[in-house]
Amino acid sequence: MCLSKALLLVLNITNFADRTLTLQNLRMSTILIIGACGQLGTELTESLRARHGNDKVIATDVSAPKESLLSGPFEHLDAMDGKRLAELIVKYRVGQIYHLAAVLSAKGEADPMFAWNLNMTSLLTVLEIAKERRLERVYWPSSIAVFGPNSPINHTPQNTIMNPNTVYGISKLAGERWCEYYFLKYGVDVRSIRYPGLIGYKAKPGGGTTDYAVDIYYKAKEGKDFNCFLREDTLLPMMYMTDAVDGTIQLMEEQSSKIKIRSSYNLHAMSFAPKDIYEAIKSEVPGFSISYEPDFRQKIADSWPNSIDDSHARADWGWEPKYDLKRMTTEILANLILD
Repeated sequence: MCLSKALLLVLNITNFADRTLTLQNLRMSTILIIGACGQLGTELTESLRARHGNDKVIATDVSAPKESLLSGPFEHLDAMDGKRLAELIVKYRVGQIYHLAAVLSAKGEADPMFAWNLNMTSLLTVLEIAKERRLERVYWPSSIAVFGPNSPINHTPQNTIMNPNTVYGISKLAGERWCEYYFLKYGVDVRSIRYPGLIGYKAKPGGGTTDYAVDIYYKAKEGKDFNCFLREDTLLPMMYMTDAVDGTIQLMEEQSSKIKIRSSYNLHAMSFAPKDIYEAIKSEVPGFSISYEPDFRQKIADSWPNSIDDSHARADWGWEPKYDLKRMTTEILANLILD
């Protein structure tokens, strides 16, 4: 569906009544997750259902659900289908949306126009619905991909030069500006985090440049050698999925007055290179070995920061990660179950 048609469908939706934004109401409000089958979506759905109840968190995706997502309602949803999204909001009396669907960095370079269309059309559809329906809150993830080759590489500031060189990064930077615009102009309570590379074991990676740091654990668990598509010394910011989920929920449940940044917050937990994660795994899987064969993703990684300054998130809403590389590696290897 083209952008103009999607937005016209959304603009025909009638308004909901105003809601009082208290934490109690937020906990009672129905939550809808777009892109629930992805890495972040899978674990975020599970955590929110444990927190609010299975029937209060509606998982949606264009893909068929895995069994863990069937603990509560699941609906098929194309993220660009504004009419279908509006129907689900009415059906379940949705007050909050977590919009996670996107084409990631590596996959985006294979089909830039599709990536741009999906990433931007889906976001604008959600923002228009949030404005017209007066939804309580919206969450949309950004990424360190918004930075580029001219951004400071070490301790990259919250506000700095941004010249992304991937369609994923360009769409995320444009999305940040749209989120801030809808907050300032229409009062849409939209919140966002610039994630570093996210590492989890409950869902397989979805086409990102940092996905090597997920796949490497699968190979170690399978007893196979790992061929890395980045150089051994490629330092990148990373985060364990548990920290990412906890930080996301913390941001969404914080009172509005404490959220000072309406584009997207920098978030950081650790930085490491492929050789570092290899050594961490080898300490627990002695026979594991790695080789290196950099491909087109190396150029993408070279344009991203080594580390991130997340002092604004720490000061504004108390962000603090719990996992380092060693603790994350021990937990993943102990819990990863192969299909």
